[in-house]
Amino acid sequence: MDARENWSRTGIGGAPTAFGRHLHGREIYLVLIAFLSVFYISNGPVQLSHYDLGWHIAAGDLIRERGEIPFQDPWAFTLADKRWYNLSWLWDVIASVLYQHAGLAGIVLLVVACGAVIVAYLTSCGLRSGASVPAVCITVFAACLLYPCYEAAPNTYLAASPNIATMLFAVIFYGECLQRRSWFLLPVLMVLWVNLHGGFMLAFPIIGVFAGVALLRRDWANFRNYCFAGIGCVAAIFVNPLGWHIYDGVMATLGHFIQANIGEWRPYLHNMELPGSIPGIAYALTFIALELHYRNSKPIPVEPRLLAWLFLFLGLYQFRYIAFFFIFSAVPMALHVDRLLPERLSRFDIRRAMLAAGIIGVFVLPLSFLQVRPALALPDMLSDEDAGYLLAHSTHSRVLNHWNSGGLLIFRTHGSVPMFVDGRAATAYPDELLRDYLKLVRWDIDEAAWDSVISKYRIDAVLWVRGHEQLRQFLVGRRGWKEDYTGAYMSLYTAPPAPR
Repeated sequence: MDARENWSRTGIGGAPTAFGRHLHGREIYLVLIAFLSVFYISNGPVQLSHYDLGWHIAAGDLIRERGEIPFQDPWAFTLADKRWYNLSWLWDVIASVLYQHAGLAGIVLLVVACGAVIVAYLTSCGLRSGASVPAVCITVFAACLLYPCYEAAPNTYLAASPNIATMLFAVIFYGECLQRRSWFLLPVLMVLWVNLHGGFMLAFPIIGVFAGVALLRRDWANFRNYCFAGIGCVAAIFVNPLGWHIYDGVMATLGHFIQANIGEWRPYLHNMELPGSIPGIAYALTFIALELHYRNSKPIPVEPRLLAWLFLFLGLYQFRYIAFFFIFSAVPMALHVDRLLPERLSRFDIRRAMLAAGIIGVFVLPLSFLQVRPALALPDMLSDEDAGYLLAHSTHSRVLNHWNSGGLLIFRTHGSVPMFVDGRAATAYPDELLRDYLKLVRWDIDEAAWDSVISKYRIDAVLWVRGHEQLRQFLVGRRGWKEDYTGAYMSLYTAPPAPR
């Protein structure tokens, strides 16, 4: 009896034979999805630390309540006639429904499920490329540990935000193009993507790279298919409530001056944290070394290599793209690692061990969830107690709030406390207002800028980070304001009564 036949007839720890046969060849999926899901669940509190999550849930509540997509913001007093381009309205509705019926835990489980699909796609791509099971297991595990960037702010990948939709669909588009199947489904998927997140534009460089390589190879059949898929995706973009104005919303994000002040749009060096970033740096340097050493290697598909290099350079320029480097590099890295593994390890049948480990991981999953669930909460920057004080004393005030508190202020007061700005940036606020606000976000106080903004927008309350002593000295010591309330992270200053 050979090893393969013996495997199919043997159970793990007395498990039924049929169970082993049913999972035959799928053990690597089981172990990777199980253990990476445990990792993602254990980072559930970090997933919820995105400051914009609050307004996304509130926007979903608003859409469900009105039965339509609002084009004017109901929460801020600074909008003038600015149109609100909510590029993530469908994700907001999903988050609202999950929050209503399952709380924050439901949103975390959605994020983990998306992460599991990404793991499955990358594993499938690696195996179909010809890499061995051990090499794929090592590489996918490393890539899927690193791309969430939990060790470096702003933690926008595989987090409770619409960004996860772009991560998921980018991998699906990549996988379907790489495996050259189901290309006709890409326009259908684009209809979902375009209503979930503004990152849908990433579909076109992915399809474009595959179409370009097919053209150079004179592979007319695949070139035609990629072109049809791209044309279909362009048409699918217009299946959204904004119509062609969706491009206005995208352009309000891409290339806007506000990007220079948002962490995820700044260079990798700005976001790099030590020692947390060391594993990612080591992975990138290993990829570069292997790519240069095996640069003339033909068995490695050209398209993943091109995408990996493209997003490595983009990620160094703007941090938000570095996660895509880890994802797109998984296939070439698996094939490189395969060369480095001892031949005996590549041939060794490890499916039995993987099945046992995967079963253990499946049992650990619910235990990890139960352990982390009590810690699932929105960021503490603006607590329920803080919101309660604002609702009791500031519902008729024009509050100049700190950027990071805006989304939470919307979530906790639903517009009852008029606010100044939040993370929606240029998709909701006029450029003039954003320029005025940026003059204030400095540690040293520009008194002229503060006086100008307070006068121009008739501000009578300032909600700012508690530790900004220079601001407290300026408002209280030199302008006669009063520090009415101090929470764990925020302080509320109120203007003196107007003279009669």
